[in-house]
Amino acid sequence: MAFENKLILASGSPRRVELLAQVGIEPARLMPMDIDETPKRSEHPRSLARRLCTGKAEAALAAIKGDPGAEGSYILAADTVVAVGRRILPKTEMVDEASGALHLLSGRSHRVFTGICLVTPDRKIRQRIVDTKVRFKRLSSRDIESYLASGQWRGKAGGYAIQGIAGSFVVKLVGSYSNVVGLPLQETLALLSGEGYDVQRRWAEA
Repeated sequence: MAFENKLILASGSPRRVELLAQVGIEPARLMPMDIDETPKRSEHPRSLARRLCTGKAEAALAAIKGDPGAEGSYILAADTVVAVGRRILPKTEMVDEASGALHLLSGRSHRVFTGICLVTPDRKIRQRIVDTKVRFKRLSSRDIESYLASGQWRGKAGGYAIQGIAGSFVVKLVGSYSNVVGLPLQETLALLSGEGYDVQRRWAEA
């Protein structure tokens, strides 16, 4: 039996909202969860993505406890980590962080890991980790300076947003493009549909 389609997104990311809207899913509620995202000593990027998405989902679950309006809902959380080897790049808030990340990514490959965690209406926890390999062209000083001036790096894992100007830096991508934007659509929809969420119910209206 399918549960009522009520989805709580444990994120305030406009990119994730837009990606879900692209496939006809509109969250009933946005609940960005403020948790400590500091990597642990020697933590692998994949492990960090898993820990953070699970932590956000569990925090959202605790926040709706006793709320009758959230009864029968699904909770979806995600977190994206960009890494060169085992080196985890920050979500850049300062221009020097973004500059350092872009210099590091210039002319080389990196990996983007997104952890997705789904809490079902009967409170089972399901997880997936999606890994995409991205290679940047060699960035000139002008490329970097102009990109920093655009401000599109602000708050982005690895100091760039692939759906913006930085898409022109990519010479090769292996895996899910939407994963690099912030939410791997195929894997997210497979997780939802596997737990009884009717992902296609609004497609005829699209």
